[in-house]
Amino acid sequence: MKSETPQDLLPQVITRRGILRGIGLSLAAVPLGRLLIACGGSETDGVTGDPDAGTTDPGVWATGGTAAMTAATSYPDPFAAGIGTVCTLTCESTLGPCYATTVERKDISEGHDGLPVRLAFLIVDEACKPIPGATVDIWHAAPEGLYSGEDASDFCTSGDAVARAARWFRGVQTTDANGRADFDTCFPGWYSSRTIHIHFTVRVNGSEFVTSQLFFDDTLNDDIVNTQPLYNTRGARDTTNANDNVVSAESVGNYLFTTQRLADGAMLAAKTLVIRSSLANAQCAIPGGGGGGGGPPPGGDGGMGPPPGRDGGFGGPPPGFDAGVP
Repeated sequence: MKSETPQDLLPQVITRRGILRGIGLSLAAVPLGRLLIACGGSETDGVTGDPDAGTTDPGVWATGGTAAMTAATSYPDPFAAGIGTVCTLTCESTLGPCYATTVERKDISEGHDGLPVRLAFLIVDEACKPIPGATVDIWHAAPEGLYSGEDASDFCTSGDAVARAARWFRGVQTTDANGRADFDTCFPGWYSSRTIHIHFTVRVNGSEFVTSQLFFDDTLNDDIVNTQPLYNTRGARDTTNANDNVVSAESVGNYLFTTQRLADGAMLAAKTLVIRSSLANAQCAIPGGGGGGGGPPPGGDGGMGPPPGRDGGFGGPPPGFDAGVP
């Protein structure tokens, strides 16, 4: 199995304030997701349906980062149609070695350029009851495929000075009375041996209930990687949802965001996460994939996990997880 490193096929690193902000818009259409959310992931969690629902300029994604989200106050509620009455547990996956100090904030971009994305999460229990006051902690790679933070391993930042000085694409939000938490970010970049993904941990009263990963439909991934500014300068990605080493091709459909292009060209990506009603209840694990590459040797993170005590006050990485795959 090949070694996984964000440095493979690395492009020139941009500044976090977006030196490519003026590149302009790309005119490529893509099938997008209908906003039918099934609790815990199901066949409705795809990216099918009307690609231009809610848009005024079909086929155009925005660029320029979260500053381009000019209609953010009027974005639709992706959970308005309800979540049904059957809620399937969201299964756990590897923490990965790229967890680092997090920050409580909604906009996690720090001005980094990229395709703007509103991430909407609904946290419920197995009885489909919303969980208010839960914390949702997310982290993901920048468009150029690097994680941020001086306390992150060089394995994750490639030792890049800009990435180490930043803390972009990391953040925590607390769910409201309806169990919802939102983030504003940019579409993640890819790096060798992993499909495009977002990490998350959900905690209640400081206790970790689930740590896992979420994904995007491969048709959407390919459109953005192949045609959009910043993303289209790096060449073809080497790993897709079909051959990732963390999630199997058969189970990835349960962990896909539903997506929609909005009137200002931003993406709305939504997911319902179902957590255990009690830590005493058994947790499940995502069926793992068999391709992509293995990262560090089995049995540990090669010293690449986050330093102890650098958890930003949000509980740090959960115990008992393999930190070997970012």
